[in-house]
Amino acid sequence: MSQRVSSFPAAGRWLFAVARGGFVGGRWRRRMVALVAGAVGALSLAPFDFLPAMVIAMTMAVWLVDAAALNGATGQSPPAPTPLREAGRRARAAAALGWWFGFGYFVAGLWWLGAAFLVEAEEFAWALPLGVLGLPAGLAIFTAAGFGLAGALWSPGPVRVLTLAGALGASEYLRGVLLSGFPWNTFGMAFGGHLLTAQIASVVGMYGLSVLTVAICAAPATLASPARPVDDLARGWLSRFAPAGAALAALLALAVFGYDRIPAGPGPQEPGVRIRLVQPGISQDTAVFNWDNREKILNQYIRLSEGQAPDAGLGPRGVTHLIWPESAFPFLLADHPEARAAIGDMLPPGAVLITGAARGEALTPGGRPNRFYNSMQVVNHDGRITAVYDKSHLVPFGEYLPLSGLLDSLGLRQFVHIPGGFTAGAPGGSLEVPGFPPVTPLICYEAIFPGFGPARGARGAIVNVTNDGWFGQTPGPWQHLSQARLRAIEQGLPLVRVANTGISVVVDSWGRTNTFLPLGKIGYADSTLPSALPPTAYAQSGDLFFVLLLIFCFGCSALAGRRPDAATDSRQLVNHANGDLQ
Repeated sequence: MSQRVSSFPAAGRWLFAVARGGFVGGRWRRRMVALVAGAVGALSLAPFDFLPAMVIAMTMAVWLVDAAALNGATGQSPPAPTPLREAGRRARAAAALGWWFGFGYFVAGLWWLGAAFLVEAEEFAWALPLGVLGLPAGLAIFTAAGFGLAGALWSPGPVRVLTLAGALGASEYLRGVLLSGFPWNTFGMAFGGHLLTAQIASVVGMYGLSVLTVAICAAPATLASPARPVDDLARGWLSRFAPAGAALAALLALAVFGYDRIPAGPGPQEPGVRIRLVQPGISQDTAVFNWDNREKILNQYIRLSEGQAPDAGLGPRGVTHLIWPESAFPFLLADHPEARAAIGDMLPPGAVLITGAARGEALTPGGRPNRFYNSMQVVNHDGRITAVYDKSHLVPFGEYLPLSGLLDSLGLRQFVHIPGGFTAGAPGGSLEVPGFPPVTPLICYEAIFPGFGPARGARGAIVNVTNDGWFGQTPGPWQHLSQARLRAIEQGLPLVRVANTGISVVVDSWGRTNTFLPLGKIGYADSTLPSALPPTAYAQSGDLFFVLLLIFCFGCSALAGRRPDAATDSRQLVNHANGDLQ
């Protein structure tokens, strides 16, 4: 061992020895390291928002691909005789570890989905392992693909951090669009959960934010790597600390950008608009949310809606817009004039209600409804429904059953009690609300998808009605809110979010919370409506900057792989990695 390495503190040398044993050791040892590293990364998500957890996870991710690239799956395979075969070997070894990393990340980040299976435990408890373990196992395939792509392009040196950032950014994008998409808890939400670092999403969007998050959080891996020779850990200070220093500078630049973008005081408000968010806290258990309790449920909404506003006298007088959450009623509102009349009587003249409500449609004139939509509806003072938006991006297995013919024959059904499940509405729908700026309506799950545009280019506000009551007092509602807030930052639009059991908020166009009803509280809150900003770079260009980030990452990776000494460096690292620590 060189004198410089021997001069390291004893604790440091012991740490590298233990780490190297994990990364260069046996196949299952590395898999368990990957599993734990992914699980640690989930602590960077809401409600914890512990950003150092993602730094640990992504640093370990680089070292995992190092180990895969150097040792192969067994730790004994020599480099392949041709570049193509060598790239294939690295890709397979890295993908195997990437799956375990993703599995740990998604189990730790999505375990709360199990709560939905226990709402009606007698019917769905048997499927709990499929939601808690099966879904993460499927999502981990995308992480494996990202690791595999990184492994195929891997080369020694600091640029490998950008290789991983580009590969995982591409795989996260695919996770968001393939098979109807599920971009929940993208890696970029580690930055998206913090107001300053989230502001760059107004330029690069959520997927671009993931690329930046991985690149910055993985940079400490260049300080040292358990898969590299110990002597290399004591190399010159400049080459050793320059990549991590650049990442720190980039992080500070993001924070400065966010600080500069957010105004010091409150932003402008829409004149003449005063909204009341109603959070009823109604259980989703069929013992509570059913036809027999329809009057009790409606009265709960009306009682909260008529609560005293602190500065507007009794009832909702002075409130121009009431907003109730998703699927507010255990009946079809359009088919019950007495319920609409009760709502109309409660509304002051000129005020309207925006509410979630199921909607039925008959395929034949005069027939019973046989097609159902999860909708957002507007009800005026006369009790008339004046506008409707039908949810277009439905939740698989929650609102509809994929492969319904096959799964129906097995006795399976979706969570919601709708015959045949919901039907998707037309994409890009709008909602005309009297006295309200142009509405971009998002129902529940739709708020996790970036890239939507305000209807017909009109810029007013995002209205998101949701029902997170399925998930109880878990991280799920906090994660959902964090992702919905990022939509406001991306588009430069205020967000009005009303949830059955919370969390209900009004967020301004920079993502700052104006009004807040906490998780689990039954009540209401009054608020003004923040104004929209001019279109952001992301609103105008979509994922263009994300694509440019990918080109930059993969371009740097390609240039690094063409270095004349890259192959020699790889062979030397393999020889060192297969040796024992002295």
